[in-house]
Amino acid sequence: MTTVGILGGGQLARMMALSGAPLGLRFKVMDTAPDACAGQFAPMVVGDYRDEAALAEFAGSVDVATFDFENVPSESAAWLAERIPVFPNPRALGVAQDRLAEKTLFRELGIPVPPFAAVDTREGLDGAVAEVGLPCILKTRRLGYDGKGQFRIRTADDIDAAWAALGPQADSVGLIVEGFVAFQRELSVVAVRGRDGEFRTWPLTENWHVDGVLSASLAPAAVDDVLLATATGHAQALADALDYVGVFALELFCRDGELLANEMAPRVHNSGHWTLEGSETSQFQNHLRAVLGLPLGDTRMVGQACMLNWIGAMPDAATVLAEAGGHWHDYGKSAREGRKVGHATLRAESRAELAHALERVGQGLGREAQVAPVVERLRG
Repeated sequence: MTTVGILGGGQLARMMALSGAPLGLRFKVMDTAPDACAGQFAPMVVGDYRDEAALAEFAGSVDVATFDFENVPSESAAWLAERIPVFPNPRALGVAQDRLAEKTLFRELGIPVPPFAAVDTREGLDGAVAEVGLPCILKTRRLGYDGKGQFRIRTADDIDAAWAALGPQADSVGLIVEGFVAFQRELSVVAVRGRDGEFRTWPLTENWHVDGVLSASLAPAAVDDVLLATATGHAQALADALDYVGVFALELFCRDGELLANEMAPRVHNSGHWTLEGSETSQFQNHLRAVLGLPLGDTRMVGQACMLNWIGAMPDAATVLAEAGGHWHDYGKSAREGRKVGHATLRAESRAELAHALERVGQGLGREAQVAPVVERLRG
């Protein structure tokens, strides 16, 4: 029986393990936290990702390794890759970990991006802001996610405050200034590439964020064929350039009909959670198929789907479960402000039916504001 090792033991690893069970797979997880939620379903090695003894214990008990988050040190991935197959490869992981390297690659591949400039010093920040223009955003090059490690610079008066907030991290994780994009829509391509180079995407997804954290995802996004082909082409170019194996997401801003790449996530992605019930093959099982060299599953949709993220604490499940197309996912985490603790997916045969279901759930849970922009899009 094949054992898949997963570096990172959060909800993505948990859902991967649950999705891999029908394939007869076993799993081993490595995480720095002893209470990581994937440990409820798979044996776990607890240790620092740079601890070679812990890595050796992990490597000795698995046949292939993958990741559930992108901040695993790329040198740890490279160490593992010398001993066992690792997918995606350490280079892809390393590029996605560094916003400067990532955006430079996008530009080299002809994928449009907002203007950007590296920052190393306080004086360099002035130069970068002048180059990129106002408004802009100062970000850490590494380790930022869900809106963390960012400071918006609206006017020149904000530059000192931005440096005070993030400047101390310039030496450790690096900084980058990115132009602010006044976008109309946020979209994502969730894609999978197999060991043999086979490439597939799920239908384009539209996303809504609150305070930098994903709130809702709708699939399929209402876009024309040209926009869909452009988004898919960008994702395939990226996957081929990195010799990528597994699932990844390419996050995009849509502004006046133009697509600008925001970032790449080298893993299964929050905006693809709807695929568990809304597609023939979920992102989690297809990631495992790719990593193991198995044929990829069909990515076509089953109806229309919307994923609602639960942040901080779980609401009552009954309202969602009362819906014919309601599906509930509790990650087994304790409640904590800002923490992703679960999600629900609503599925329906038509956009009108999905809008009605979302309204009922929003009213029943007191989350009208969360579902309102999705309902508006469905009826627009």
